Parts: sequence; structure tokens; C-alpha cells
Amino acid sequence: MKNRILPVIALGAVATLGLAACSGGSTQPAASEGPVDGKGQTLNVWIMKGTNPDATAFYDAVSAEFEEKTGAKVKIEEVQWADAHDRFVTSIAGGTTPDIAETGTTWTAEFADAGALLALDEYVDAEKGLRDDLVEGLAVAGTYGEELYGMPWYAGVRSIMYRADVFEELGLSAPESWDDIVAAGEAIKAAKPEMMAYAVPGDAEFLVYPWVWGAGGEVATQKGDTWTSELDSKESQEGIQFYTDLAVKHGFSSAGATTWKETDQRDAFTQGNVAMMISGSWTPKSLIEANPELEGKIGAAVIPGQKPGTISPSVLGGSHLSVFNTTKNPELAWEFVKMMTVGEFAEKWAAETGYFPGVQSAMEEALASTDPLVAPFAKQMVEGGASVPVTPNFGAVQAKKTTNAMIQAILSGQKDVATATKDAAAEMTELLNQ
Repeated sequence: MKNRILPVIALGAVATLGLAACSGGSTQPAASEGPVDGKGQTLNVWIMKGTNPDATAFYDAVSAEFEEKTGAKVKIEEVQWADAHDRFVTSIAGGTTPDIAETGTTWTAEFADAGALLALDEYVDAEKGLRDDLVEGLAVAGTYGEELYGMPWYAGVRSIMYRADVFEELGLSAPESWDDIVAAGEAIKAAKPEMMAYAVPGDAEFLVYPWVWGAGGEVATQKGDTWTSELDSKESQEGIQFYTDLAVKHGFSSAGATTWKETDQRDAFTQGNVAMMISGSWTPKSLIEANPELEGKIGAAVIPGQKPGTISPSVLGGSHLSVFNTTKNPELAWEFVKMMTVGEFAEKWAAETGYFPGVQSAMEEALASTDPLVAPFAKQMVEGGASVPVTPNFGAVQAKKTTNAMIQAILSGQKDVATATKDAAAEMTELLNQ
């Protein structure tokens, strides 16, 4: 089964980022009839810290609106991403989970498999038009055993970001093919040897998969109850060879980048040390905030596929809101989830964070954007939003850093591509079937 290409928006629609808060112009799905009485009750909600760096005013507004509508209070606690998974596991084991929590797209299936989440299908289907309005990529990632456990909240996608001023100075155009990336890298390496022409971080798995998919390969496929990693297929090896060659063969990256995470390469880009990288649609604003001199000097482009005129699919990142089975009032919990994910507050969150909202209708006011830091990400999202294998065991693959270890072995010269991919595929297959 191949379930990684996720069409995000209906054919012909062009999604955009950088949304302004809406004042009622979007057509939202009809709400269910009748308020839920939550007087005297309090909902405990966990939200991950950092997505919206200054969310206090947002939390105050949504809490006040919810209390006015239902009579219930909301206690929102921000949780560090680095600590969140362990906190969830501990709270699930001890029966101390919150009523509602933000769950990353790779965690939702895991927690659903553990029996900790409530299926949301009856609530979603009771809202006229809502099911068809969900961003499909997020809905697929939030579905386990044919039931929806994660309500789509927000999403982003990774594309190529580059120093537009450097490209202009050297007479280069945004890359539209793999050959273009190499040609641009050679020109930058020759003219500006102090810069990394293309950063290849060794500890950043989501930057690897576009090259696997762009060459026609797969991370893993499922047949029946069995998963098989295909990182060692001919196609996957070609994509990984191209990606690692940017560092090993062409010398566009540095030895130090072998241990870099995505955050490390963004820091280097901000400091003016990187000319090209893959980064998220949510990052341009933070890059410019960190270095205002980059204003007007950054460009974005879709990740080209190996075949001319194609796009390399890219990992769709984002989050769901999930309801835990320990909640005493599922209907009240759903009302809060709905308020956060549909309508005014969904649009406001997207505007403040730079992500796509989880429902298509919330994007309508920005569909015509021609912003050079918006349109390429939108095109990537529409035509090439993809998911890692939707299985609770993929968390074990990430914890073992199977893909990262593979890339680091190649970058450091410890293994060639054939050996590294064969070893990684065997380990991933074992982990996925535990």
C-alpha cells in the first residue's frame, strides 16, 4: 500500500501561507445546533510550546470565548516538544492524560493504538460539510484503523529556500531540476567559497525523504499487516545518492554539517553561511526576525523531482488536536476542539504562526497570493504534500534515528550508499513490524 502522497486541496485550488486574521469572509461548515452546557467544569489542554511564540493573548481570547459560549473554563498548559512524548506516555500509563492535547502527526496513530484517544468521527460528521473541508493530508495522518483520532489543526510543508540576492548577483534562476541545483551550487561554490552552496544536515530525516520520493522510491510500504522498508530499492538509492553527493562529491556542504539538525542549518542560513537548504513554510518569518538584513534576500522554490517537470514530494508537518478517553465530557471537549480548528480562531492561529490551517475553507481569502515566499510552498503543499508511514511503530524508527544514522554513515565515508541503505532498510523493517 502506498499512502504517502497526500492531495491537500481540491484540484485547481492554490493554497497560501501568511494568512491575515479573517473577519468572516470565509465560508465555514455549519456548526451543530445547541450549545453544550459546561458550567462549573474545567478542561485541561496541553499545547506544544514554541509554535506560536507569543500565544498568551490568543489563549486568553479563546478561553474567554469558550467560557462565554459553554460556561466552562479552560486551563491551557504549554509543553516543550522535547519533553512531550515522554509526558504523554507517562500520563497514558497512569491515567492522568489531559482532556485535549496537541498531538504531532507522527504521534496520533501511536496514542490511538494505545487506546488513549477517542474517535472523533461522529462529531466531525455531525458538522455539515466539515468532513469534506478537512485538509486531506492531515486527515490521513490523523486516521488509524479507519477512524479519525486527530482533528486537523495546522500544517506546513518543506521546500527549497535560497539566498535570492546571491542568485541574482550570479545570474542564477530558482532551481527547477536536480541539474539546476548542482549547476547553481557549482557557481556559488566558485564565487563565494566562504558559503555552503547547499547544506546537507546529517541529523534531519525529513530533509532526506523528498529525494527518495522524487526519484520514485518509497520509505516503506505495507502489505496486509506487514511493513517493508524500501530505502534500499534502486530508485531510493538514486535519490539518496544525489542528496549525499551534494556534500560528498560536489563539496557544497561541510563536514561539520554531518551532525546538524534542521535548526542548525537554519542558524547557519541566518548567519549568512548557507546559500540553499530545505526548510519549512513556517520558517521565513523567524529567519528574518533573527537577521533583519535578510529581508528581501530570501527566495523559495518547490523541490524538483528527478524527472523534468516533476515535484519531489515533501513531508507534511503539523499537528492535530486529540481528545483523550479520560475526559469526563467528550461533547464539551469536542466544542473546544472545534473552536480551535474551525473558524475565527483557526484562522488567527494560522496568521500568527505562518502555518496552513487544517480546513480548506479558512484559506479562501489568501488564495490569490503572489508572495514569493508563499506561492512556492503553496504549490509544494498542493502537489506534493506527503506523510511518513502512518503506523504507531514509526516512532520507534525515529527514536532509533535509523534514517539519520544512514545519512551520517554516508556523509562520513563509513559506508557507501548501497551498504548504508541496505542496513537502514533492514533495521526499519524490523522496527515497523515489532
